[in-house]
Amino acid sequence: MNDRPLQSSRRVALGAMAGLTAAFALGTPAARAAAGTAYVMGYFTESPNGDGADYGLHLAVSADSLQWTPLNQNKPVVTPTGGTGGLRDPFVLRRQDGTFVVLATDLKGTDWSLQSQYIHVWDSADLRSFSGYRRLKLHDMATHSWAPEAYWDAGRGQYGIIYSAVDSSGHNVIMVNYTSDFATASAAQVFFDPGYDVIDGDLAVGVGVGGVNYLYFKKDQTLVGARSTSLDPGSFTVFSTPVAHGGTEAPILIKAQSTGTWFLWGDTYTPNGVFYAWQSADLASGTWTAVDQRLYTQPLNSKHAGIQPITTTEYANLLAKWGAPAWNRLKSYNYPARYVRHSNYVGRIDEYPFDPYTDSQWTLVPGLADTAGISFRSVNYPTRYLRHSGYQMALDVNDGTTTFAQDATFYRTAGLADTSWSSFRSYNQPDRYLRHADFVLRIDPISTSTDKADATFSVGS
Repeated sequence: MNDRPLQSSRRVALGAMAGLTAAFALGTPAARAAAGTAYVMGYFTESPNGDGADYGLHLAVSADSLQWTPLNQNKPVVTPTGGTGGLRDPFVLRRQDGTFVVLATDLKGTDWSLQSQYIHVWDSADLRSFSGYRRLKLHDMATHSWAPEAYWDAGRGQYGIIYSAVDSSGHNVIMVNYTSDFATASAAQVFFDPGYDVIDGDLAVGVGVGGVNYLYFKKDQTLVGARSTSLDPGSFTVFSTPVAHGGTEAPILIKAQSTGTWFLWGDTYTPNGVFYAWQSADLASGTWTAVDQRLYTQPLNSKHAGIQPITTTEYANLLAKWGAPAWNRLKSYNYPARYVRHSNYVGRIDEYPFDPYTDSQWTLVPGLADTAGISFRSVNYPTRYLRHSGYQMALDVNDGTTTFAQDATFYRTAGLADTSWSSFRSYNQPDRYLRHADFVLRIDPISTSTDKADATFSVGS
């Protein structure tokens, strides 16, 4: 999506940055949720040319908040029936009674001039079904209600709903309404106005944060923080060093449960739809260091997400209800912004995002020449497989011959550069592995550290 005057956003999360999980089993999530906390993400989807745009509520789950498994084949689990008929910026909150509420911007597409005083709301006991759909009116101003997020204000005994709107100042500010039931709300107030255009407020409330509340927001194309010892409207003051990776929005604050490290996530729109993360040992410092992209993989085409911790039982129940993807994507180890795809029937690695995004989706099937191996069948050209010919990788139609079956079969091994990743050894050229060279896929003997990095991939969704 193109930049807008401070466009709306929402959360992605990283609850625990404690090591990568083992490589994915074929067609299954990256890991089982261990005892303790798992995660659910709500998001919508867009891709550069619109092939992957869907303005309904999508869900993904994670056992570690790093590697995300899209549910329902990355299709929406519910879509608004009122207002514009679409949503952006969904936010999932666990209420005080343990049930969930979902909030979202009422906007289908990218008409940033559209005025809406309402947001979408659903109730859910378990995120396997949704009820009570309604639009909640927040104000009477001739403006929008972008990127709603809710939090529990213990001092008031109510939930606060913060969102972005243009008030009498003439620029976007962060507004707040208070509610007990997400069916009615108090009159809107200005929550945060530093004197310039701001959107996408995201709060880390003081419990576990030394009694200080932190509010991150988008200023111009950067993420900036403010803080306050209270949750009172007007009490936050700016303090942090801005961070960005291109045009960046959708700030998310999350604390790693295992290490205490803080992470700040941002969603870029140059290019559209890439999440980046930064980390800090001290939230109060307001300074951040970029996190290696090898450590996290967002759901395909995801935009402006919201995250909520869930139990391991809820994680399993969501997978049982909605199912894991029947397809996989392969991410390069030494170029983690790039994914294996076909282009003009040539195998290569290209930087995400791109359209057709389906060029990067593969069904990993039992090997055509040996079922102990695997073959890579294209999702959007299901009669075609990746095979080597003259050591180059091409996407060809299966002609049923023994030669084709052998050329298209590989043995999956522990990653040559990182054993938690994967490498793929050729069936009929067993001294050669699948690797990229100048971003084009081929099979070669592997000896150097560069070769090993070129021949290492993660298998995810």
